[in-house]
Amino acid sequence: MVWGLTPTPERGLTSLILVPSVPCPCLVWGLTKHNKFVILRALMPHNKKTLRKKGIVLETLPDTLFRVKLEDGTTILAHLAGKLRMYHIRVLPGDKVTVEMSPYDKARGRIVYRGK
Repeated sequence: MVWGLTPTPERGLTSLILVPSVPCPCLVWGLTKHNKFVILRALMPHNKKTLRKKGIVLETLPDTLFRVKLEDGTTILAHLAGKLRMYHIRVLPGDKVTVEMSPYDKARGRIVYRGK
């Protein structure tokens, strides 16, 4: 692998950023003014192992927990995602939601979208 130099200072770095000539999907390296290597960005691929399913909220529980009935008929326990909490999105019983679930625990999930 051959490295090329690109003159774009970033985040207070005064030296050049090293960019591989062959695309590296995960890391972008740089040099500080003391010629030490640092990682500028870690470009991690999206985790494609999560499952997204649609459902309807059955009941509201304490601590932003909800009981959700999915389209396939299963009932799971789901919590509200951080962005929905941050923007104070209200989720009420009867709302259509999209739930993101881990393939390891099919009984729990995270509400990532509230439909209309």
